[in-house]
Amino acid sequence: MHLPALIIDKIVAKIPIIQGGMATRVSTSRLAAAVANEGGIGIIAATAMSPDELIQEIRTARKLSSGIIGVNVLFAVRDFALLVKTALNEGIDLVISGAGVARDMYKWGRETDTPIVPIVSTAKLASMVEKMGASAVVVEGKEAGGHLGTDRRVRDIVPEVRKAVDIPVIAAGGIINGADIREAFTWGANGVQMGTRFAASEESNVTDEFKQMYLKAKKEDVILIKSPVGLPGRGLKSTLTEKLLRGEDLSPAKCNACLKKCSKNFCIMDALNSAQQGSIEDGLVFCGEQVERIKEILPVKKIFENLKAELAALPDLPEQKEAT
Repeated sequence: MHLPALIIDKIVAKIPIIQGGMATRVSTSRLAAAVANEGGIGIIAATAMSPDELIQEIRTARKLSSGIIGVNVLFAVRDFALLVKTALNEGIDLVISGAGVARDMYKWGRETDTPIVPIVSTAKLASMVEKMGASAVVVEGKEAGGHLGTDRRVRDIVPEVRKAVDIPVIAAGGIINGADIREAFTWGANGVQMGTRFAASEESNVTDEFKQMYLKAKKEDVILIKSPVGLPGRGLKSTLTEKLLRGEDLSPAKCNACLKKCSKNFCIMDALNSAQQGSIEDGLVFCGEQVERIKEILPVKKIFENLKAELAALPDLPEQKEAT
């Protein structure tokens, strides 16, 4: 199968793959630059970063790559506006955001001529954000890792969104290999977002303990927890998640007020940071539903080589044959 370019306004990605923006500090400059160097869109996860840290990450990514670099900022964080504006002022190529609707960010995007790409899980929301000024939408199904906005499969949502909007549609959730990418295009997607596969890369900014947890994961290890953000979150079993599922009170002694609204059943930033730094049992390891299919930790270059080889062995879609 021949992969078409992904065009989002003025941005043209030779390979229609967006690397998921995984917080906290899983997706940093090294990973984003490596993906951008392969022709995809590399994403820095800005959530929980300070403005100064984000500036440094963007500038480092620029030194490492001349490709497309974007940021992902969770709408639920209190510093959302500050982080988005910081990235825009640094000349970031695009902004991705989920876990809520931020009407103002489309205005900010127009002011800097920067594409804004929200994460949606329904055709209704996709249509609404297109009218607000979205340049594309990431359509996330229940198979995705991290915070989820639906219990429906991505394969069922993408065709509905495709009919509802004229902007590019990027499928996200459970996409691991070339066959998954081809299938997403049969649903009407213009590209895919891959998080879990790139979290299990050499350039991913997590410890070996975190990555080994992915390799050892079995289907029954993947669970849902109630996040303080107000959405379910998909991750791997740990001592922390077992306590949460038992209903234990893990309210933090001190709240840093990092979220706009927080149920305070536990501190998600502390949990994500602990996992990223290697304290697996005390942390929260987000992952996609299909994590068990990942068998190797590979450099980003090799991941792209494998994807291209897998796709080359598959037939083109009928409409692609006509286009060529």
